[in-house]
This record gives sequence, structure tokens and C-alpha cells, in this order.
Amino acid sequence: MIDKTLASPEAALADVFDGATVMIGGFGTAGQPAELIDALIAQGAKDLTVVNNNAGNGDFGLAALLKARRVRKIVCSFPRQSDSQVFDALYRAGDIELELVPQGNLAVRIQAAGAGLGGVFTPTGFGTLLAEGKETREIDGRNYVLEYPIKADFALIKALKGDRWGNLVYRKAARNFGPIMAQAAKVTVAQVAEVVGLGELDPENIVTPGIFVQRVVRV
Repeated sequence: MIDKTLASPEAALADVFDGATVMIGGFGTAGQPAELIDALIAQGAKDLTVVNNNAGNGDFGLAALLKARRVRKIVCSFPRQSDSQVFDALYRAGDIELELVPQGNLAVRIQAAGAGLGGVFTPTGFGTLLAEGKETREIDGRNYVLEYPIKADFALIKALKGDRWGNLVYRKAARNFGPIMAQAAKVTVAQVAEVVGLGELDPENIVTPGIFVQRVVRV
């Protein structure tokens, strides 16, 4: 019998290792798997590379992970905002590495990993500092930059409901990066508000099929 549910966030993240690449879903706080992040902090893995839309808000969630000095590098689109003081302090002190990726490029690079592609050509960034040292090509009269897939060892995402096979549905905008991150990671851990029985999720509404999810935990 397939049953991907685990009893706690701690059990779901017990094997995250030092130096792992971890994708964390969410657009700011919308869809951020806060309980999984708290469990990751408690678990103790360090020297992590984190892939996220931004670099944390306030002093909770992703910002708390940064504050705990567990992150060596962050790959994101929006590292600075009004409440990004934790990242700001670490970056100015030289205590964290930043790879700045335009949001569209971030999404398509994650999608490329999930689709098994070797790379994608995108016009975004051409002629800017972000394209320095990268292969460029003119295609049909337009200039493009070659960008490589972003893969992860673990993806931590948040969904509204899931079943024991790992099928997931989301709540409105909380869907954001979760579905593509689930496809790009070796191990996807989904926190859900409710675990339902098989057949209770309308197949037409399932966004992330269980084949892309290895662990489900209700929080």
C-alpha cells in the first residue's frame, strides 16, 4: 500500500544533509511552508543553498533560517524589500552568497529541471550584467541568453489538501512556485492543512500529481 504521509515535519526532514540544495515554495509569505522551515531549523542542516522567490520577510520563516546561519547561498529574484533586514545584514557582512535571477528566468529554469531539459534560451537579461560569461545566441532575429536548469535535493512546499499518494491541491495564489518545485527536486515534502481519503480530490482539480511528491505531512 502506498502511503506517503508522515507523522510530523521533523520526521519528514530528518535526512536533509549539510550542503543540500533546498527549494522553498511561496511568494513572500503566500504559500510559504513555515512549519517545514521551522522543522528544518530544528533539524540542524547547514551550508544550505536555498532557492526561493525572495530572501525572507521579517524574522520568521525563511528569514529565521537565514538568521540561524544555516544558509550558505540563496538563489532568488527579490532579495531586498522593506522587511529583509536579516538578509541585508548577512549580505553586507559577506556571510551569505547571492545569485540574483529574474523571476521569469527563475521559474523557467526550475521548469527546465522538472522537464529534464539541458537548458533554455531566454531574452531576459541579454545585454546586462546578468548575462556576462553566458552563452548567447540570435534566434529568429532576437538575442537570447542560455540559462541552465535549477535542480534541488529537497523541495519544501505548502498545499491545501493532499492524499496518501501525494496528490495535491492548492489554495488560490498559495499555488505559485510549489508545483514546479515539486517536479525539480529529488525529494518533495508537502505540508498540507488536511489529508483526505483517496478519491476525495477531484482529479480535474489536482495540480501536483503524487508522482512528484515523496512525503506529505499534515500541520
